[in-house]
Amino acid sequence: MRLARVLAIVLRQFYLIRGSVSRVLPLFVWVAVDIVLWGFITKYLATVTTARHSLVPALLGAVLLWDFLTRVMQGVTMAFFEDVWSRNFLNVFASPLSLAEYVGGLVLSAIATSTIGLLVMLLVASAVFGLSLATYGATVLPFVLVLFLFGIALGVFGSAVVLRLGPAAEWFVWPIPALVSPFAGVFYPLATLPGWMQGVARLLPPSYVFESMRALAAGGTTQPGALVIAFGLAIVYIVLAAWFFVRVHRHAVRTGLIARYSAESIA
Repeated sequence: MRLARVLAIVLRQFYLIRGSVSRVLPLFVWVAVDIVLWGFITKYLATVTTARHSLVPALLGAVLLWDFLTRVMQGVTMAFFEDVWSRNFLNVFASPLSLAEYVGGLVLSAIATSTIGLLVMLLVASAVFGLSLATYGATVLPFVLVLFLFGIALGVFGSAVVLRLGPAAEWFVWPIPALVSPFAGVFYPLATLPGWMQGVARLLPPSYVFESMRALAAGGTTQPGALVIAFGLAIVYIVLAAWFFVRVHRHAVRTGLIARYSAESIA
């Protein structure tokens, strides 16, 4: 793997974003809207409930971290979709660029775009609602890392689905975070879920993150064992997503799917 080729993918994304207002605004506008909307909902709930601890760190913090995971996933898929929409696959894979270098470029692009979104969310949450994750110090870093890794896994998996089924299958990708969130326990303890959903939740890294975050916001401490499990699961999902992407790419090359890639190929 050559770093220069990986950075070439990132540079292409930079030029695309720099030259289009419609690509720049989504990097920070929608995350700011989410934080403002949920921030005021949280403040309202705090006035009508008798919660023993502040809802702002628990609920608004959960929104912030889940939005971060979503932005990471979309950072990968959006960079991939640029090649889908421009019919650029033949150009990319006819070059000396390896599959690992291409995916590595997508991941680095996701790091850049999701970091911008995270900084905007932190700024708005701190300035408007007084939420500052810095008060937890380095404790919050494992949360962010686990969510980042899982978001990368979801992004690579979603890209593979579109590569296999065609551009119209991108509508299968956008709902993925919404489908995962009920099992991840983003806004409520896992004990709220029925038994079978709790079983599924234990297989998802975000569930350990949000359980630990709620304990921390309530004045408790994090459970290192739970975060180790979450980190291990995130690595497993990244490996599985990479394996799936490689298999789909080989199938697309062997069957000529890349050459006839079109909006009708979902059938």
